[in-house]
Amino acid sequence: MKASVVLSLIGYLVVPSDTAVLGRCVVAKKLHEGGLSDFEGYSLENWVCLAYFESKFNPMAVYENSRSDFIGYGLFQIRNHDWCDHGRNRCHMSCSALLNPDLKKTIECAKTIVKGKRGMGAWPSWTLNCQHSDTLARWLDGCKL
Repeated sequence: MKASVVLSLIGYLVVPSDTAVLGRCVVAKKLHEGGLSDFEGYSLENWVCLAYFESKFNPMAVYENSRSDFIGYGLFQIRNHDWCDHGRNRCHMSCSALLNPDLKKTIECAKTIVKGKRGMGAWPSWTLNCQHSDTLARWLDGCKL
C-alpha cells in the first residue's frame, strides 16, 4: 500500500523530459541575444514580463481562444490572424516556426509587431501587467546576461 502511494506521488512530481518551459534567466538571455534589449524603447525587463504573462516562459505554448476566434503561438502568444501563416502573415512565417525554443523566429516576429503603431500595447497582457509596473527590475534579478 505504501509503495503504491509513494509511486503515485513520484509520478505526479516527475516532469517530462520534453517539457519546453524555459527558466526566467534563460528567456532573458535569449531575448537579449536576439536584440530585444531597448528595442523600440522597450527594456528587456518588459519583454521578459510579457513572456511570463503570455506563456509562463513556454516557447511551445499554443492557446486557442474560441471566443475571439484566434490561436496564440509560442513564448509571446503571437496571434495567427495577423502575424503568421493562418492569417495575414505579416511576419512572413509559419505559425509553427514560433514554437521553437531557440526563439529566433519568435523574436523576429515580435520585432515586427512592436514596430507597429501600438508597440507593446499590441499585447493586452503587457498593458495590464507590465506597462506601469514599478517592479520590472525583478524580471532580471540574479540573471547574468
